[in-house]
Amino acid sequence: MSVIYAIRTTVGREETVLENIDLALAKKDFQVKAIILPKEIKGYVIAEAGSISDLEEAIHGVNHVRGLVRKPLTIEEIKHFLIAKPAKMKIDKGDIIELVSGPFKGEKAKVTRVDKTKREVTVELIEAAVPIPVTVAVESIRVVQHINEEKPKPS
Repeated sequence: MSVIYAIRTTVGREETVLENIDLALAKKDFQVKAIILPKEIKGYVIAEAGSISDLEEAIHGVNHVRGLVRKPLTIEEIKHFLIAKPAKMKIDKGDIIELVSGPFKGEKAKVTRVDKTKREVTVELIEAAVPIPVTVAVESIRVVQHINEEKPKPS
């Protein structure tokens, strides 16, 4: 019977921990059946293992692992992480957006291309002297104004 545990990690290093645990599992045959990285919770990786001792051995010496939460999780507690949520993209060509992360954080830009399959948009910075196309992930932008909306009139 498998048991599900949460592994505490350094915030922002969850993916590195997941990859390093995967490397450790490739070297030795631990009874770790699955590892997931829920984006909703920072600083944790969830793993399903045959026993807590197998999981302890697998994470031993892995950089950025801060510990193991010894209380097992139930499938009901993590079920919502396993269900894919369809994200609706309400971004069209010509929309004005603000970049919320990356090197151009805080800059406003105009959308020139939308790739819904890759969840990316290509934008041109509004305040740039030369229009340079920049491709960014949808998660790193915020729509300021849709093209089909009327511009707010100054009072």
